[in-house]
Amino acid sequence: MATFSYKAIDASGQAIADRLVAADRAAAIEQLCAKSLSPVSVERMEDQQPEGLLARVGGVSKGEIDAFTRQLASLLAAGVPMSRALAILSREASRIGANRLWAAVHDQVSGGMSLADAMGLHPRVFSPIYVAMVRAGETGGFLDLVLEQIATFRSRERDLKGRVKAALIYPIILAVLAAGILVFLLTYFIPRFSTMFAEFGGSLPVLTLTIVAVSKIMLRYWLVLALGITLGVFAVQRMLAREEGRRAMDSLLLRMPLFGVAMARFALVRFCRMLGTLVGAGVPLIAALRVAKEAIGNQVLADTVSSATESVQKGNPLARSLERCRLLFPASVIEMISVAEESGRLDDELIRLAGTYESDLDRHLKMMVALAEPLLLFVMAGLVGTVVIGMLLPIFNLQELVR
Repeated sequence: MATFSYKAIDASGQAIADRLVAADRAAAIEQLCAKSLSPVSVERMEDQQPEGLLARVGGVSKGEIDAFTRQLASLLAAGVPMSRALAILSREASRIGANRLWAAVHDQVSGGMSLADAMGLHPRVFSPIYVAMVRAGETGGFLDLVLEQIATFRSRERDLKGRVKAALIYPIILAVLAAGILVFLLTYFIPRFSTMFAEFGGSLPVLTLTIVAVSKIMLRYWLVLALGITLGVFAVQRMLAREEGRRAMDSLLLRMPLFGVAMARFALVRFCRMLGTLVGAGVPLIAALRVAKEAIGNQVLADTVSSATESVQKGNPLARSLERCRLLFPASVIEMISVAEESGRLDDELIRLAGTYESDLDRHLKMMVALAEPLLLFVMAGLVGTVVIGMLLPIFNLQELVR
């Protein structure tokens, strides 16, 4: 399906300019003739044109998508027809990017496409998870409820990511500050002491000589060092762009003390909340597992869910299929999922587990930060203290150097 802009003359001789959705140009002309319109021009619009425009004007923010989702849910719940609701949201959009995108979705739905198919044409804005839930809501006849679930899910996801980022800010600031102080000492402070030591002559302590040598290397080969760091970053990015590289990096991160557990808990929370929301929205379990797998954010853990999906397809229970990965799914989680399957309330239990382990993740992150702060301060003090002591050692032997 594609969107076409057209100009036509109606039976009364009035000129009309609008858009419609059709399989091709010939089908678009047939639609116009069926409406007793005489086409003057029919031109195809690129399916991704709204996104191209969005890239130029700054795109559609996550807040605008959330607001669109909640408002559309409210309008549909109030009995407003889909086409009219989309037209209202398009008209009320404050930014040109959102206005154009909502208008494009409206035109595609008015042309006969389902809302899920229309949203699927804009994958940069509407994720596969979003589209899958909308499709389930349209099929089951409870689209307004699904849209409200999507908005709630996106809000909880944003809050969770915000807490993780907030927990990491202070340790990152300390690490950057330590690196900056160390570079300052080696490139500005040490060279001036080196000149003074050279004037005195005599032998210097090994620690002082080592620090001075490192300082000279940084000053003399700073361009090579900068180029090496740049190439290293580029190499890591290239590695992470490949599936094998991401799998190797994710496996390494999972083995790190404390951090690996935090990653596994974060993945568990996202997986349970997404799977519970999808199942509650009426998405079939196999399709829901495939979509929820993308929310894990770790290739190694996602591979275990892929294996579990294949096991469920063969008729095995979900709980028994997930128990192969104890790092992602502890024994207690497996048992609770098993009981929920037997009682027919899998979606509610998954949402409850997501909330429970989200609180556990918060506590784990606070403990990590509490441990990281003194550790980073100790490392920073050790590095700076080593440099300062290395520069002060010759001063303690100043009389010997003068003689």
